Amino acid sequence: MSRASTRGAAPALAVAAFQPNALTLARRWRRMSKKQLAVHTGVTAAAVSQYELAQARPSAGVLGRLALALALPVEFFAAGFPTPATPGHAHFRSLRVTTQAERDQALAFGEIAWRVIDVLQQYLHLPELRLPQLDIPEPATAADVEGAAIESRTAFGLGDEPVPHVTRLLESHGIIVLTLPDASDRVDAFSHWYGQRPFIFASPGKNDKARSRMDAAHELGHILLHHDAEPGSQILERQATTFASQFLAPTSRLRDELPGRLDFDRLHELKRRWGMSLKALIYRGHTMGVYRDHTYRRGMTLLADGGYPEPGDLGPREAPSIVGQAVRLLASDGMQLGALATRSAMPIELLEAVVAAGTDPAEFNAPPESTNPSRWHS
Repeated sequence: MSRASTRGAAPALAVAAFQPNALTLARRWRRMSKKQLAVHTGVTAAAVSQYELAQARPSAGVLGRLALALALPVEFFAAGFPTPATPGHAHFRSLRVTTQAERDQALAFGEIAWRVIDVLQQYLHLPELRLPQLDIPEPATAADVEGAAIESRTAFGLGDEPVPHVTRLLESHGIIVLTLPDASDRVDAFSHWYGQRPFIFASPGKNDKARSRMDAAHELGHILLHHDAEPGSQILERQATTFASQFLAPTSRLRDELPGRLDFDRLHELKRRWGMSLKALIYRGHTMGVYRDHTYRRGMTLLADGGYPEPGDLGPREAPSIVGQAVRLLASDGMQLGALATRSAMPIELLEAVVAAGTDPAEFNAPPESTNPSRWHS
């Protein structure tokens, strides 16, 4: 049965087009175990497993109870969205801080967002994916990773000047950037491929411009360098941090601009210029040999004593905008959120959560930009 014919289908027709992966997706999004879902629907946990493994199909009555327990329309389970191909693994940081259920929920939100992107692309041309193809040796040295960052800056047309807006840069090159919903506030920033696009998810708990820029550049490092690598390795995390630091501020410029001593007035100027935290600047100075060990330790101690956030706030985090721009562009042509929710086979509250995750609050009432994204498909 085609996607168009299942949307708005009655429960009996939805049963005929039931997709096991959609049940798994919904359960992980609601952070429910199979046993918990079974209790809410009057079936056994074994039956839920059989539904998800395509070993059995729920009756119309059971599917209705599953939909009610998961607060989703029955069409969600029969909308024709396959599980997106996901090359590589999601790169989560702080694996020991979050539970598997929390990470599963964050990944489920990503797949739900992918559904919305899939629908948007039926009507609009989103920015084409244009990323540099990097080839670095394995194992890679710090110099190899720094070279990859400089190569990436060149590919993005940055020269050796600061990146004006990291998130906008990534969006303009086809990466989908979203802020995780508040329910996932314990999950740090991470990246993952859904279908043909990489997604970057920012933490909702970090309302700091410098940290958001570093996080976005860090995840770009994972996307470009660690296609097939097993996540969780501290080596990979250090490589992504090295990439991000060099991507945000190339050594060729920063070395000459850093003060030779801990001159915080000058460091604050550089913080505003490069959009990097004082901590990141002092760390870079240490790795480049500008600051000796005792100077580095003293700087970090002073910043630690000052607490968080560090002084010299640059303002709120960089926010994504491409999804919000697309939805407002469709609305200007008559397609409102309700119609988009129907086409995505999800309740409007869930669609609104995805749209909010991809909208810059500062631009919410602004007209859609003509360059992002383009109008209807022909």
